[in-house]
Amino acid sequence: MQYIYAFLIGGTICLVGQLLIDKTMLTPAKILTGFVVAGVLLSALGLYQPLIDFAGEGAAAPICGFGNLMVRGMKDALREDGALGILTGALKSAAGGIGSTIVLSLICGVIGRTKGKI
Repeated sequence: MQYIYAFLIGGTICLVGQLLIDKTMLTPAKILTGFVVAGVLLSALGLYQPLIDFAGEGAAAPICGFGNLMVRGMKDALREDGALGILTGALKSAAGGIGSTIVLSLICGVIGRTKGKI
């Protein structure tokens, strides 16, 4: 049942993004930023974590989950480092996600080039 919830919630988030692309004059960059900000706001209000608990990766994987990750990192750093954590926490938590994305992109690029030459 968890897979169905993940599919439905993740699909709904993607559907909203696609509708915004198709029906508005917003650029993809503005939509992307809006999703991150929405994730931050929902996390700050305590509404995003229950959605992740319900849908799992269906809510954590889309870009609004990145906003949630930044808020959690900031809260943890604030607890550990005090006021300085407000400035550094989001960057520390985002660095792991960005680093894994870069590594995955490099791997996919190498595989794609290798398959094209064979």
